[in-house]
Amino acid sequence: MEQQQNSGKRPPLPFMKMHGLGNDFVVLDGRKAAGLPDAAVVAAMADRHFGVGFDQLAVILPGDNADARLVFFNADGSLSAACGNATRCVARYLMDESGATDLRLATDHAVLLAEDAGNGLTRVNMGAPVLDWAKIPLAQNIDTLHLPIAGDPAATGMGNPHMTFFVDDAAAVDLPAFGPLHEHHPLYPQRTNVEVVQIVSDSEIILRIWERGTGITLASGSCSCAAVVAAARRGLTGRRVKVNVPGGVLEIDWREDGVWMTGPTAHVFDGVWRG
Repeated sequence: MEQQQNSGKRPPLPFMKMHGLGNDFVVLDGRKAAGLPDAAVVAAMADRHFGVGFDQLAVILPGDNADARLVFFNADGSLSAACGNATRCVARYLMDESGATDLRLATDHAVLLAEDAGNGLTRVNMGAPVLDWAKIPLAQNIDTLHLPIAGDPAATGMGNPHMTFFVDDAAAVDLPAFGPLHEHHPLYPQRTNVEVVQIVSDSEIILRIWERGTGITLASGSCSCAAVVAAARRGLTGRRVKVNVPGGVLEIDWREDGVWMTGPTAHVFDGVWRG
């Protein structure tokens, strides 16, 4: 009877549920099983009522010239070349597994360095920010520090595109309306993440986030990096900044060798997807 009920369904899919400051992920360890989930499976798993629920899904694959390769999906099933907090979560899992204190993780954006930062924190170098309009990408050759959009946002690439606004009161922004309006702006042919930043001091900001293909999230590593890069480029902060997101605090440090992000991670539970 059990075999009849399961006939025609996909094989059970083991997964891990992780989060970094409430930015939550499903992680699939695909190092021993070939293939990636299709967009329909990703979107079904992402549903918070009928699935598991997550902001992004990450797949761990064998790495060529790296400790592992990571592939990221947004909640709508679309691919993303970067996901900072998911990278930190996977790095912590792999370091705990192997006993290593540093790793090289290949992504579609770059090979990222990860390290144990002590006190339960994990640090990842997200690489150099992308500031060239064509590589972010934008639809036209334009000053990436001052976009011709109401609110005077900046554009940055962190392996995915970003639009960063600076406001007096981040909490006052109607993000459910503001986010999707700008995610689909024609200046961004691949859509964009949207950040709303309130400057607290030259070393601290408050950040609210609308993620491309996902929506409002409690944290985002790449968005935090992009926000600090944009703020530093405008002279509003230094290059080492405490980022207050709804889920907690990340430390971003834009160094000569890239943008380093440090914060906590959590491995919440393991499960099996039978959808």
